[in-house]
Amino acid sequence: MSPESEADLPGEAVLPGALPEALRAELVVFRRDLHMHPELGNQEFRTTAAIKERLEQAGLRPRVLAGGTGLVCDIGEGLDPGPGMLALRADIDGLPIPDTKSECPYRSTVPDRAHACGHDVHTTVVLGTGLVLADLHRAGLLPRPVRLIFQPAEEVLPGGAADAIACGVLDGVARIVAVHCDPRVDAGKIGLRHGAITSACDRLEVALDGPGGHTARPHLTTDLVTAAARVAVDVPALVARRVDSRSGVAVTWGRIESGHAPNVIPQHAELSGTVRCLDIEAWRQAPDLLVAAIDEVANLHGAKPQIDYVRGVPPVVNDPDVVGLLRDAMIARRGVLSVEGTEQSLGGEDFSWYLEHVPGAMARLGVRTPGERLVRDLHQGDFDADESAIDVGVELFTAAALLDATQ
Repeated sequence: MSPESEADLPGEAVLPGALPEALRAELVVFRRDLHMHPELGNQEFRTTAAIKERLEQAGLRPRVLAGGTGLVCDIGEGLDPGPGMLALRADIDGLPIPDTKSECPYRSTVPDRAHACGHDVHTTVVLGTGLVLADLHRAGLLPRPVRLIFQPAEEVLPGGAADAIACGVLDGVARIVAVHCDPRVDAGKIGLRHGAITSACDRLEVALDGPGGHTARPHLTTDLVTAAARVAVDVPALVARRVDSRSGVAVTWGRIESGHAPNVIPQHAELSGTVRCLDIEAWRQAPDLLVAAIDEVANLHGAKPQIDYVRGVPPVVNDPDVVGLLRDAMIARRGVLSVEGTEQSLGGEDFSWYLEHVPGAMARLGVRTPGERLVRDLHQGDFDADESAIDVGVELFTAAALLDATQ
């Protein structure tokens, strides 16, 4: 990357030029290799090895995290960290779904595994930024050290962020940033938002038990199928009336199962679902509210409930100052029209755990080819990204690192 100035950042930090063609091509190849070999959470051994090898080729010293997957790597060791480093975070795991892009030459080669959430793009962006910053450091142009965090298991509740934090990835970090692919935003743009940009997401498992019996005599037993149906219908309605409607609490069932024969009232039923909250205070109240509502409905119908409420992640709440850093960096690189507002998503993201410790922000990285009408949503087997978004992410993070050093 050339050190010649393309645009001046506030505080007189100078941006390097555009990515060299050789690096751009290398990053596309790297991303496609990850896309072809997705690995599930805490199983990302190949991915970790590939990242480690490339960082070491650049003269860096990455450290694999305690679980054997994921890495942390500092750029600019020996520089004055000032009030603390800026950290750039990427998630590296894939999803347990099949890749359905039949005509794609770099579709997943692993059955029932796919990078259908863009983590391969996130990883490549942070890797590419690290390579650029390493070049700047060798040229004496990096004013402050920067940390790269390649985190495993984002897709596994409650997320791998907590394990990464326990490994010390935030030691010496003052601010942290991340991007998340957004197929509703054109490549070349990012979406920013002050405050909550994602929702909280927890998992709920409910088991109901009763004596069972004959469908001819439901009055002599517990009608467990009806009890399960009432839990599925009534619990979300009860909770919605017991919290502020502006908190956006949503209970949605993904599985309900009971019985084996049409004339037998079963002894056991199960329900599984998610609890999503837009508001962090409502998220803190949610377990007690849900347990009380399920007990109430189940007892009304004579069923004995067992409830497993699995804490997931709180909302990602963007810090206004860090949002400003990303906005200034993007505008300096791509102009004012490259930044747009974005709405709060009901999706969960374990980046939120980092923000319990240090201020930070997540940006939506546009991955839709401009002019394309078809929207390939996240967590679907045909998801893909316009690979020009890799350049955008590297430019954004590089500029943010240089600007952060002036503040």
